[in-house]
Amino acid sequence: MSRSLRRGSIAAIAAIAIASLSSCAAGNTPDTLQIKPDNAAATLGTNLRLNNIVIVTGVGTSGDYTGPANVVVNISNTATTPAELQSITVGNGATASFADAAGAAQPTIVIPAGGSVAIGGQGNPSASLSSAAVHVGGYAATTFTFKDGQKVETQAGVSPDSDKGLYKGYGPTPAAVPTHGTSPAAGAPASPSAGTPATGAPAAPSTGAPVSGAPTTPVAGGTPATTAPAAH
Repeated sequence: MSRSLRRGSIAAIAAIAIASLSSCAAGNTPDTLQIKPDNAAATLGTNLRLNNIVIVTGVGTSGDYTGPANVVVNISNTATTPAELQSITVGNGATASFADAAGAAQPTIVIPAGGSVAIGGQGNPSASLSSAAVHVGGYAATTFTFKDGQKVETQAGVSPDSDKGLYKGYGPTPAAVPTHGTSPAAGAPASPSAGTPATGAPAAPSTGAPVSGAPTTPVAGGTPATTAPAAH
């Protein structure tokens, strides 16, 4: 082999080695590969699996957000005994309130032995946060604690309730608009009660009483009333 060919082979081998080292340095993390990970999931022991953990905020929310939100998660239990979810805390320590599918408050959510429970969405138990500080489109530290003392911490995705998203109808219910009564606004005059004359209007005469200044009508069969002469 000629000296020039040997030189070219060495250069090619060196280029391949440098490319390999560069790819190793980049790593396989989602940031370097620009791949967004799936919704958060976590396992607890050998029996509990938490899938699709998402914090759902209200319609039209974006960026840094503080307000009501719902926790969505599917928990499966392969043990021969039920598991009891005692609490969910999010971000700054906001703790979720539990309710059953009918909306009645309950202290815990039971995951049956060999079964699973979907939390969030119509017809399912709910976990509601009255005020959570999160970043919509980001992740929020979320802790699940069970009654037996087991605990798991994970990063839950934060998504808004949106017509175009996967979580339409999973967000918090908007506050009801207060209903205004029929009472007059402050400062407006009150309407007069039925039968009460308005201020400044002459009072209607009582039945049978003569109006002031009108001649007296004589009673049938009686003596006519005498009009006294005016004093001079």
